[in-house]
Amino acid sequence: MDAFDARDLLDCYARGVFPMADARDDDRVFLIDPERRGVIPLKAFHVSRRLARTVRSDPFEIRVDTAFSAVVAACAEAKAGRTETWINGPIEALYRELHGLGHAHSVECWQDGALVGGLYGVSLAGAFFGESMFSRTTDASKVALVHLVARLIAGGFVLLDSQFITDHLSRFGAEEISRREYHKRLARALDARGSFQGVAGFGGAAALQVISQAS
Repeated sequence: MDAFDARDLLDCYARGVFPMADARDDDRVFLIDPERRGVIPLKAFHVSRRLARTVRSDPFEIRVDTAFSAVVAACAEAKAGRTETWINGPIEALYRELHGLGHAHSVECWQDGALVGGLYGVSLAGAFFGESMFSRTTDASKVALVHLVARLIAGGFVLLDSQFITDHLSRFGAEEISRREYHKRLARALDARGSFQGVAGFGGAAALQVISQAS
């Protein structure tokens, strides 16, 4: 993988494959193209009433791309129930490269000057590939996801790839589709023009309104 760089990784995303590693201390990188793929439909994103109240109250300062490396590092940390991570050193370096090229982004939750949650992913045309999220306080990663979805809708994105389905993501309306269907949706997304950085920031109430108007 020595000659594999960020541009090569972007080509992989355009073909529908993404990188993973077996463990944090294993430098090998594998490219994955699963038979079943998780996606979060932007026009059918579900926010529970309880979470909507939290988002509307703006408990966190939402920032974008101000601490990308710190977000990736936090996502790679071991935690209760997950002693291993798929984000190893080479993968972390590739995402830093993509960030420098303007194709990898973080949505961050800050509280009292501390980074308490967030997520990161890769943008390409009208597709956003969600990679990982973390939370150090209640609901931080969920609030970050709500703000991500609002930003993607406002920016003209048409595909939010979650790679796999979890119970956590299912609560937001995530669905599992076949590889064939995924590649169809990806092709449509690559023909679209999404703008991640071109969207102005907004508060929780505005984010919820953007999501509501899209459904």
